[in-house]
Amino acid sequence: MVLPLYVLALVLCAALAGWAAWFVVRDRAVVLRQLFGAAAVEAVLVVQAVVAGVLQAGGHEVDGPLFWGYLLTAALLLPIAAAWAFAERTRWSSVVLLVASLTVAFLQWRLWIIWEGGA
Repeated sequence: MVLPLYVLALVLCAALAGWAAWFVVRDRAVVLRQLFGAAAVEAVLVVQAVVAGVLQAGGHEVDGPLFWGYLLTAALLLPIAAAWAFAERTRWSSVVLLVASLTVAFLQWRLWIIWEGGA
């Protein structure tokens, strides 16, 4: 996998988590701009999936079910969290977005380890 995609996803997740944490501290609900930030992370995850699929089809050996399970989980987590955060108009919407962002960041770290052959 291309390292810049992992780094970009991690940076975006960290920024989104920091933004959500700021809203948690200030006791504010998620705003639409934060959901656009989550959409930007999601776009990077989609590009990452396409690149991984092309590289795996080109012969890169990886534990397929484990790798794709992590990637699918990462790709589904933010849209579910965003829908939940949009429906929940309290401080807890920011907590949901914070936890989802940190989880996706962790999943990116695990994906990199799996991709490099370290399962």
